[in-house]
Amino acid sequence: MKITKGTIIRTIMLFLVLINLILKQTGRPVLEIEEGTVASFVETVIELGTIVVAWWENNSFTKNARKADDYLKKLNTEK
Repeated sequence: MKITKGTIIRTIMLFLVLINLILKQTGRPVLEIEEGTVASFVETVIELGTIVVAWWENNSFTKNARKADDYLKKLNTEK
């Protein structure tokens, strides 16, 4: 099950709207965000998420993953 780009964009927009609403209610300046800024921010978040996922998936951090790596090495040396 993958999270779609649309879901990420809608979630970010939701947070921006909530922050804007809170700022309005407290009498602080409202966020003035242009469409290009939002698109750039969303793109950066997606890129960072991709980097983190790729890094996590290609490195063995959990105990079971390290065991699997050892088993794979053992299988490869038996050939």
